[in-house]
Amino acid sequence: MNQDKLIPHLFRTEFRNLASALTQHFGIAHLQAAEDIASETFLAALESWSYKGLPENPKAWLYRVAKNKAVNYQMRNQVFTQKITPQLKSSSELFEIDLSEKQIHDSQLQMLFALCHPAIPPEAQVGLSLRMLCGFGIEEIATAFLTNKETIYKRLYRAKEKLREINLPIEMPPGAEIDERLQNVLLTLYLLFNEGYYSESNEVVLREEFCLEAMRLTYLLIENSSTNQPTVNALMALMCFHASRFAARKNASGELLLYDEQDESLWNQELIARGAYYFRQAASGNKLSRYHLEAGIAYWHTQKKDTHQKWENILQLYNQLLQLNYSPVAALNRTFALAKANSYAEAIKEAEKLQLTDNLYYFLLLGELYSKSNKQQSEANYKRALALAKTPSQQIALKKKLDALINAL
Repeated sequence: MNQDKLIPHLFRTEFRNLASALTQHFGIAHLQAAEDIASETFLAALESWSYKGLPENPKAWLYRVAKNKAVNYQMRNQVFTQKITPQLKSSSELFEIDLSEKQIHDSQLQMLFALCHPAIPPEAQVGLSLRMLCGFGIEEIATAFLTNKETIYKRLYRAKEKLREINLPIEMPPGAEIDERLQNVLLTLYLLFNEGYYSESNEVVLREEFCLEAMRLTYLLIENSSTNQPTVNALMALMCFHASRFAARKNASGELLLYDEQDESLWNQELIARGAYYFRQAASGNKLSRYHLEAGIAYWHTQKKDTHQKWENILQLYNQLLQLNYSPVAALNRTFALAKANSYAEAIKEAEKLQLTDNLYYFLLLGELYSKSNKQQSEANYKRALALAKTPSQQIALKKKLDALINAL
């Protein structure tokens, strides 16, 4: 792997380990310092490796540089030194980082739950987790929350200050608190997967590395006996079902393909089977979550036969989802199932009630729904969708739809 690819790869896999390990040793009050040291380490790698070439062991190089930077931080910060150093036998004890698989798994989970402490607002818990454990950039987090970078900077700053104030230990919460904080952990992973699956922050329609990272962290929850719960399995099932259609969601040019345009032979049957396994595991207990319902919807989308029963099941699941956890996007997606199960005319009426006039997919769906009955209305909606397109791939896909529609007139 060349340098241009290696550094981003190592950032995705090692930033979280550096940040977690340093925060465990420094304490949660020094979360910002741990983040800064991890970031500075990768900047040093970029500068050094560009001129000197790749070291023999890049991962060991990163940890050695991070250790040195951490020592320098300790020496500069007199208050930190006075509070921490007397408690240690030597400076090397502080920076002896255990890189065993078990330690990495444990520290990731402990850090995730620490960042999802109820003392800070849920949206800040999610954003901070995305930043520290998943290597998200500020712009990417802003996109996930549909807001701007300045808002995210302020939100994360306030969250770090609150964590500094409460100075909680980085460990798994007591049993009574796990269920409450697990919900925010699951929301973090759900948003991480969605940012990859519906990517708009980069000029690609699918960022598989984000989705795989979300699946990796969710699997860590499943491996832990205290967090291996039905809702966790439901989320993992949802991710597997969606991931099974990765190869079919874009064409050779990287353009997004809608569901009806996908080549079903490209669907990954192994991932569908894994999703079905986790979906069965999620059936225990008596709690029905949004992840159960969304996993059910995703499951039916992996069934190849385009039958009325399939779309009726999807429609009923959307009805339950909207009662449990209403969102305009879910309501919009429901109208497509309504068109398939009942009629396009009924779906158009329901879709237009939503008035999501700042949403590209609202106009894209209306363009599709009108294409069978009113070509002029279909064209008008495709054009409005095109005006809202943020990326070249979106623009190319919409222009193709417009051209096909116009040629059919």
